[in-house]
Amino acid sequence: MSDQPAIVLLLAYLIGSVPFGLLAGKLKGVDIRKEGSGNIGTTNVFRVCGKGLGFVVFIFDVLKGLIPVLLGKHFFAGSDGLIPILCGVAAILGHNFPVWLKFKGGKGIATSAGVLGGVLPWALLVGCVTWVMAFVGTRYVSVASILAAVSLPITVGIQTFLLGSTRPIAYFIFALAIGLLAVWRHRANIARLRGGTESRFTRKSKV
Repeated sequence: MSDQPAIVLLLAYLIGSVPFGLLAGKLKGVDIRKEGSGNIGTTNVFRVCGKGLGFVVFIFDVLKGLIPVLLGKHFFAGSDGLIPILCGVAAILGHNFPVWLKFKGGKGIATSAGVLGGVLPWALLVGCVTWVMAFVGTRYVSVASILAAVSLPITVGIQTFLLGSTRPIAYFIFALAIGLLAVWRHRANIARLRGGTESRFTRKSKV
């Protein structure tokens, strides 16, 4: 298999394309694409199906990103990290554009987190801190996700160009690409934020 990276990349895409959010909705008897925001990602599962299934989908969506990277590292250990990065990209594209759902998937935040955990753990840490601070400050999941995505290329850029990291520049290009993709996937949220119609996360009052 080590001489056939295309097979591993295809496998990474297929792993990423498993629609766990849609499957979770089916367990609750709903089509997640027709409820809430209509997205099959973790946030909408939390909103429609509750915390339990939301956390399960989050974990599986993270693993969709981490497992392909680990496969790339296992089969292509001497590739200077390029194949694992490409496996991560393939997994994110699988989540965002799953072949099973006419290429209409989620926004890739949880899956990107899994990829970063296997490739750029420090960037993931900064991204997570950024997400939490932005969410606590605004109560908008979309704002937190966008700012976390923006933090990725900034963090990797600082490490690569200012701190003299020996990491190949491909890592910075990767961080920039997935950051831009995440922001682009939130373009509808950005439009709602500008129009003042974006939904905030609020705790349900107990009766």
